[in-house]
Amino acid sequence: MTFEEDFEARAYARLDPLDALGARVRDDFDPRRLEAIDARTYAPAAVLAPVIRRPGGYTVLLTQRSPDMPSHAGQVAFPGGRVQPEDGGPVAAALREAYEETGLAPEFVTPVGGFDAYRTGTNFVIVPVLAFVEPGFTLNPDPREVDAVFETPLTFLMSAANHELHSREFEGKLRHYYAVPWEGHYIWGVTAGIIKALYHRLYDEEA
Repeated sequence: MTFEEDFEARAYARLDPLDALGARVRDDFDPRRLEAIDARTYAPAAVLAPVIRRPGGYTVLLTQRSPDMPSHAGQVAFPGGRVQPEDGGPVAAALREAYEETGLAPEFVTPVGGFDAYRTGTNFVIVPVLAFVEPGFTLNPDPREVDAVFETPLTFLMSAANHELHSREFEGKLRHYYAVPWEGHYIWGVTAGIIKALYHRLYDEEA
């Protein structure tokens, strides 16, 4: 079995069903901690974790946020944003935001399931939605939100050897966060925490 075949088998077997997402939450100040909270007390958001089925090896689509964004300017992020009432849930929100931000058309995307949500210091609970993406799509990034779009090898992101745990003091609290630097892209914070949460769910669920 190839790495890609094994990854797909684990994804279909271990992820949360699309109609029951966000039951367990990791915290932005210490993403190692996993807890159950009432997500209704936070602003709902969703991101798409798009795994592209490239013949030469699966990749993950990520964005570099515009330096003009009011929050998290210039940071690496999954496409996503706030869940709107008309979305009807995190899956539709993730697909909509991915299309608006990058131009990734939904017909190329197959949502599979979700994993641990992520509570941010800005009072959002972000539900990640893993999806497989078929090649052949054309991207049209929105320059107001996205400075660049790039792909990172899935094998790199799913290797624990590349997951670095950093810490620093923020607003009087010691904050722990993950970082997964790759070829000049500093993937850290929420995005790296979501990557680590996916790794835990598929390869090391008891961690």
